[in-house]
Amino acid sequence: MQDSQAAGTQPASRRGFFLGATGAGAAVAAVSVLPKMVDTPAAAVEAAAPAAKPAPEKGGGYSLSEHVKRYYKTASA
Repeated sequence: MQDSQAAGTQPASRRGFFLGATGAGAAVAAVSVLPKMVDTPAAAVEAAAPAAKPAPEKGGGYSLSEHVKRYYKTASA
């Protein structure tokens, strides 16, 4: 008797098919986005990024923003 695995050829599995399809899809997505990333000028990338607030002169930096108020409200309940 011979094992079917000893012959060296194995039937295709669904897991292998989906793994290959996922890899191919990721490669296609990367190739389609790459030219757009290369052609983008640096000024456009900098303009798209939000400007950070300057650091406070006296240190600290705590500000009572909306999400902090919401946290205090949920923490006290």
